[in-house]
Amino acid sequence: MKKGKYYITTAIAYTSRKPHIGNSYEIVLTDAIARYKRMQGYDVFFLTGTDEHGQKIEEIAKSEGITPKEHVDKVAGEIRDICDMLNTTYDKFIRTTDDYHEKVVQKIFKKLYDQGDIYKSEYEGLYCTPCESFWTQSQLVDGKCPDCGREVKPAKEEAYFLKLSKYQKQLEKFIEDNDNFIYPEARKKEMLNNFIKPGLEDLCVSRTSFKWGIPVSFDEKHVIYVWIDALSNYITAIGYDPDGSSEQYKKYWPADAHIIGKDIVRFHTIYWPIMLMALGEPLPKQVYGHPWLLFGEDKMSKSKGNVIYADTLIDLFGVDAVRYYLLSEMPHANDGSISYSTMIERYNSDLANTLGNLVNRTVAMSKKYFDGAIQSPDAAEEVDGELKAFALETVKKVEKGFNEFKIADAVEAIINLAKRSNKYIDETMPWALAKDESKRERLGTVLYNLLESIRFLAILLKPIMPETSEKIFEQIGTDIKDYDSLGEFGAIKGGSVGTPTPLFSRIDVKKKEEEIQKIIDAQIAEAKGEKKEIEGLAQIGIEDFAKVELRAAKITDCEPIKKAKKLLKLTLDDGSDTPRIVASGIAPWYKPEDLIGKTVVVVANLKPAKLCSVESNGMILAADAGENDVKVIFLEDVPAGSKIR
Repeated sequence: MKKGKYYITTAIAYTSRKPHIGNSYEIVLTDAIARYKRMQGYDVFFLTGTDEHGQKIEEIAKSEGITPKEHVDKVAGEIRDICDMLNTTYDKFIRTTDDYHEKVVQKIFKKLYDQGDIYKSEYEGLYCTPCESFWTQSQLVDGKCPDCGREVKPAKEEAYFLKLSKYQKQLEKFIEDNDNFIYPEARKKEMLNNFIKPGLEDLCVSRTSFKWGIPVSFDEKHVIYVWIDALSNYITAIGYDPDGSSEQYKKYWPADAHIIGKDIVRFHTIYWPIMLMALGEPLPKQVYGHPWLLFGEDKMSKSKGNVIYADTLIDLFGVDAVRYYLLSEMPHANDGSISYSTMIERYNSDLANTLGNLVNRTVAMSKKYFDGAIQSPDAAEEVDGELKAFALETVKKVEKGFNEFKIADAVEAIINLAKRSNKYIDETMPWALAKDESKRERLGTVLYNLLESIRFLAILLKPIMPETSEKIFEQIGTDIKDYDSLGEFGAIKGGSVGTPTPLFSRIDVKKKEEEIQKIIDAQIAEAKGEKKEIEGLAQIGIEDFAKVELRAAKITDCEPIKKAKKLLKLTLDDGSDTPRIVASGIAPWYKPEDLIGKTVVVVANLKPAKLCSVESNGMILAADAGENDVKVIFLEDVPAGSKIR
């Protein structure tokens, strides 16, 4: 039965690196919800994708010696592969480098500018490059970025701003009038009390200090900053256009649910709604900020050997077991935990012992006692009613869990039905009934009830473990798979069971732990190698370093070089009889009068090079000190000509 549309999205994954399993949790969670809604009869559109612009990506690509596009193509491919490995059923995978997205984002920016919601000014603040966020001093925590805890640095640049302050009261009223817009409740209180009510500052929405972004169409030295670019994906993907949106957009917008991590709730419940208000578009119905998945109680780190990737887990346990674990272990409001040991434990206890054993025993007994033929339930007893009531109540619990995004509760209800069915076997003892010919009708009823209970399990497991669900249907020999059939207990009408085949074979703990330890050891070794590479770059021996002659040199004269905006001509006293001439590209940061009389470090045995008609004999040392900033290394109380060792 069709129930209308349901549009659900994940946050789009940032393409800085291959995502670990904590990042992959969100796509599995959203897929389970999408599958469940489809099963209920909704016309579902499920969107995911990748966020591919920004300074961080530009810097990573530069360090790798490739273009930003080459870098994001590689990582976006890895992210999509992981989505596919995890058997997710997204309807569209958007990339923010997609041509249609970039064009519409430019139109959105222009529309907001033309109507006065975006204006040009100058930004000065403290900038966190990994988070691509500006902060004021009062927003820092222990002097560091409040989101990621990393160092921030002063930055000042011309920028365009979005008038958040203009829409503050309108947003505040919307949130207070729509109880379920921000979910769970604690996130709603946090947004209102900590961010909105104290007063919203206008938001920086363009940058000039890097180039890897969507250009502002009417001012191309600016690129559109992450918020307007990335957040707009939810509407550009389904055909929004300020000049006239598609029928698909009109059908599916507003989104029914944005499924996002708790760390980006602010962006999705303040910046995004205000953008939509300014565009005159409806707001999404709900934003669910889910908790994080940690390794034990720690964040994942290669150096600790605790970074777990989805493809590794799938190789070790299989895709459905990974999906089951992720969805069963993550609490609704608190951070969840994953470890190899608990994964093994849950695999053996829930999947092999409880679920797998139930299906295998039931199908095997049907084969043994009735040659596979499914009997009619004509000899009912009181204990049967308890199993039936439990099964019907399970359907209600699962629906409640999915509706409230408490998926772990839904999974627990399903596995509890499997446990109750195993208990029913112990209560009815089919093997004992089989010994008494007069109990044959009762034996047939017991096995029927078990098969029907397993059918309930197979349908309810479809969103959680889709491959396992199909395997169960094959074994119990029924094609009655529709969700509406769970309205009553007893839909199976005759037929025969299939071949009993173990769904999940028990894991040999010792062997699996040895296999896992090899993975951990390799990961730690790789992390050590990466650390050496970062710390030492291309490693050299002491004999290589000894070839470089560094000397202290005093600047006795300095002048600009004609037709060279970046070069200054330095005359140096390096302790020798002849002045040394060096051409240095430091003109953007230093005036000649700032340098005369200062002592610097010069590479004295560098081959001469001709730069703009000046023969340069050496190079002075300087440091990259931040965004577009260079600091020459000056020496104090060191005589000219002194060797630096």
